[in-house]
Amino acid sequence: MKVEQTCADAQRASRALAGLSRARKDEVLFAVADALRRRSAEILAENDEDVRLARENRLADALVDRLLLDEDRLREVEAAVRDVAALPDPVGQIVDGWRLDNGVELRKVRVPLGVIAVIYEARPNVTVDAAALCLKSGNAVILRGGSAALHTNRILAEVVQGAVIETGLPREAVSYLGPDRRELAELLKQRRYVDLVIPRGGEDLKEYLLENSKVPVIYAAGGNCHVYVDAAADLDKALPIIVNAKCQRPGVCNAAETLLVHHDVAAAFLPRAAEELKRRGVELVVDKAAGDIIADPALKRANKTHYDTEFLALKLAIRVVTSLDEAVEHIATYGTRHSEAIVTEDLAAARQFVAQVDAACVYVNASTRFTDGGQFGLGAEMGISTQKLHVRGPIALQELTCVKYELWGDGQVRG
Repeated sequence: MKVEQTCADAQRASRALAGLSRARKDEVLFAVADALRRRSAEILAENDEDVRLARENRLADALVDRLLLDEDRLREVEAAVRDVAALPDPVGQIVDGWRLDNGVELRKVRVPLGVIAVIYEARPNVTVDAAALCLKSGNAVILRGGSAALHTNRILAEVVQGAVIETGLPREAVSYLGPDRRELAELLKQRRYVDLVIPRGGEDLKEYLLENSKVPVIYAAGGNCHVYVDAAADLDKALPIIVNAKCQRPGVCNAAETLLVHHDVAAAFLPRAAEELKRRGVELVVDKAAGDIIADPALKRANKTHYDTEFLALKLAIRVVTSLDEAVEHIATYGTRHSEAIVTEDLAAARQFVAQVDAACVYVNASTRFTDGGQFGLGAEMGISTQKLHVRGPIALQELTCVKYELWGDGQVRG
């Protein structure tokens, strides 16, 4: 009953949020940002406890990295809130409009979705990002974080809720549920009150929600991303691109997991790439052709399991392909429709790759690591949607709205 009441209260709050002006919503966001700075020492202390427990429980390094907040990362979270406040308010935008033959004025207007439940794992920044995006787009939000970030999520939710109350909004505009699985199961039944569920986590979480949720789900799930070095690639561009895509932050969903290299440039490129990647601590698994070129007997042979795996670590699969078509086919077989990149100076090859690769974000001569709402100028994001309905790519402000038809008449009736 507790979860059902939380959802019902959130729905009531959503009606109040739907009519707020941009100024009121931005006031709340600035209050959130100020509170994050004011209470930073408390937040970091709680995060230290989560990190300590994570290491004690031997969580993977990539998960600990996602969990970790330091002063710089907390400032980035605060800055993201201010960035969201600076963005135009999508609510009330007139998407289209026309006058019917009977004189009725029709407007297609952007409106909030209503109540959004965000289910996430070891990513405490999502607590704030999700709340900020929902508040700005006029939605009530129910936050449900995982157990690994329990202490951090709890205090971040407290900070956000405090700012909501301080600025006179209904406290139920932002609700927080702990990691109890029974509460999650109950939340997923609340289609009377909850309009959308967004998971932010791995494939297991996505599949669980798709199988068990009675509420519509837009999933922001994992990324098995590729960099393809084409026959016409500038190899001096290709090397920093694959190093950045793999090494800059390996535990995130837009990091590259497989390097595909055209056989025409493999002999010139792979020894350089392997040396640089290994120097940075990357474990390589390679197909026979790549292994023959790199000529390191210690390298492990790649198989289908490797190509199918999101490593989320300093590990990379390498395969030599004979054509652009073979690279596209490999990505279609093993990719998760997240972020894919080609390095090439051949415009026709670039256009073919962009047209044929089925992914939310496709890059030409750039690292996959740019797939991020903040990097795209969207302020923040709920995650990267790898599905096609109702949104694909970064789930940001506009994606948290839908449209409503408003019809303004002067006594017209239908004959």
